[in-house]
Amino acid sequence: MPAPNGKLVTPLNSGSGSAAFLFQPAQLVPFKQAWDLQRCWQDRLLNESATDADPEAVWLLQHPRCYTLGRGASEAHLLFDPEHPPAPLHRIDRGGEVTHHAPGQLVVYPVLDLRRRRTDLHWYLRELEGVVIDVLELLGLRGERIEGLTGVWLEHHKVAAIGVGCRRWITQHGLALNVNCDLEGFGSVVPCGLEGRPVGRLCDWIPGLELMTVQGLMRDALAARFGLIWRKSVKEVL
Repeated sequence: MPAPNGKLVTPLNSGSGSAAFLFQPAQLVPFKQAWDLQRCWQDRLLNESATDADPEAVWLLQHPRCYTLGRGASEAHLLFDPEHPPAPLHRIDRGGEVTHHAPGQLVVYPVLDLRRRRTDLHWYLRELEGVVIDVLELLGLRGERIEGLTGVWLEHHKVAAIGVGCRRWITQHGLALNVNCDLEGFGSVVPCGLEGRPVGRLCDWIPGLELMTVQGLMRDALAARFGLIWRKSVKEVL
């Protein structure tokens, strides 16, 4: 059973670290809207007048069904005609191959300034994996890495996909953790370009698991890993 939600709690406006706005919209957010919001915040942090005191931002949200293709991703991993996709298809500026988003999947978009931590994208990817592994541990599950691959697995099923973009050490995009989403849409692609590696969701290990339970744990794990102090919690608006 899930551990108490407060185990990794970082109170609002307390302690030392980097201030960050936390956005938790209750409604499904179309992919393009979330992407535009990230780029706007990234531009704010890239502005010449920005300082280390300017707040970072994190979005915890869900998307309607869609597919995204990373930079240089191969359309050979699409098992449908890209001119007639079964759900909206977006070609975007993150690393990685194709992935699928759907309600019941928790998507995390941190817009962070790595200059405040460590200017190393390999380190950042491993930390994002670590966030997911921390969350799974609190749920009584043992998340695993696979050498040479990016993401998190449970019993050889990939439950979290990770792909990031970065401009002058300001990040965008992030991770997607399958909680209780319908996995049918993954059958129309080769997820992350990995043949023969099945996709899983947390509710297959913890029946009845609610996304909001995982969202609270994710918020706290992000704060702990990246030294974030939530300036504000926004649930109803972006």
